[in-house]
Amino acid sequence: MGHPRKALRTTAVGAVSATLIAGSVLGAVPVAQAASNDVRFVDISGDGGTTLKANVITPAGADGTRRYPLLVLPTSWGLPQVEYFAQAQKLADSGYVVVSYNVRGFWQSGGEIEVAGPPDIADASKVIDWALANTPADAQHIGMAGVSYGAGISLLTAAHDKRVKAVASLSGWADLIDSIYSGRTQHVQAAALLDGAGLVTGRQSAELRQTFDDFYASNLSKEQDMINWGKKRSVATYVDQLNKNGAAVMMANAWGDTVFPPNQYADFYEKLTVPKRLEFRPGDHATAELTGLFGLPNDVWTDTERWFDHYLKGEANGIDQEPPVRLKSRSSGGYEGYPDWKSVGATNRKIALAGSTTIHTNVNSGADGGIVFLSSILDQVAQLPPVASIPLLPRYWAGVWQSEKYATAQHVRGTAELHTTLTPTKESGTLVAYLYDVGPLGLGKLVSNAP
Repeated sequence: MGHPRKALRTTAVGAVSATLIAGSVLGAVPVAQAASNDVRFVDISGDGGTTLKANVITPAGADGTRRYPLLVLPTSWGLPQVEYFAQAQKLADSGYVVVSYNVRGFWQSGGEIEVAGPPDIADASKVIDWALANTPADAQHIGMAGVSYGAGISLLTAAHDKRVKAVASLSGWADLIDSIYSGRTQHVQAAALLDGAGLVTGRQSAELRQTFDDFYASNLSKEQDMINWGKKRSVATYVDQLNKNGAAVMMANAWGDTVFPPNQYADFYEKLTVPKRLEFRPGDHATAELTGLFGLPNDVWTDTERWFDHYLKGEANGIDQEPPVRLKSRSSGGYEGYPDWKSVGATNRKIALAGSTTIHTNVNSGADGGIVFLSSILDQVAQLPPVASIPLLPRYWAGVWQSEKYATAQHVRGTAELHTTLTPTKESGTLVAYLYDVGPLGLGKLVSNAP
């Protein structure tokens, strides 16, 4: 494990506060929009009898004479059960029975935080059971959707419960370890964000608390235990089961997601053999979906409803005929379509790393990924990514390689990779690579980075 950086933990505190404030707003604003759909707040008995607080919205005029497609929405990490209220109203208007529930361990639901462990997956199946018994839901047309934590639980449930026919996984994860521990490097800001929100809004299990503590402490003796813990909670581990069950899978994420980076979604997407769709947009964790949670127009939620309309209702809306990989450029703002992820980076360009250099450590060179949430949101709304003056980067603390100057604008797509040989002087450490778009004055705009 790389050494955790304490300064990064401090910056996450503000992000935790911002997340919780957003959660309280989400809990207040949509409620006033309740119209003619039937809305109920209920208790559902989850796995082992754990109480799950939920709300159920059925289409207006539902009298039990017909069945409606069912959508189950598990909440995000640290947010209350009314998180999806605005979207649930819209979906009910379109003819869905919608059940949103607070996952175990958070807010008023019982139990402890299991981080999408087996009890969480069993809970989701129990919610489906309850909905089929207590609402006019159609057992043959069931979908799940969620943002962040709810996204991961939705994918995992589809891999374990054959009744789920369609999934929309928004700003979620396919591989938990590759998200927060890629390259055997702790993503401390992301972990601190989750840890802080969990402490404030929920009840952590002893297993989760120990996992966080070992993660922060770089406890290598527990590394394999942590990896096993994460793989058990990653749908990538169960991709064969998901493919066998056949649920149609839509995944959407942001280029700058600092909690669940997009690469792990792209890798997982290539392993799926079911009907599938992958969307990437500018932004950070869950920011691309955020306006939709307030009931405002939102491309992610529009595509989510279209996905369910086709795969649960059978509507010929054309979504299955569109290029399944849909990308929104960080610079131009336009959408691009591709037949698969491999086609995104079909043209490779190699830049030679001339010569060798010695890089000294433990001093910030001036190249960094910015601040969790803040930096990627600025990139999303104002096209202001983190910047660095490339000529001023101290070569004593950073290895810098540059391509030749280009006469025309270059289009960078797909996954950038760095291949080099590193000879360390100590047995452990962290090397982070940054890709910059450098202008004529030497000012570099961050394109991507990875440990």
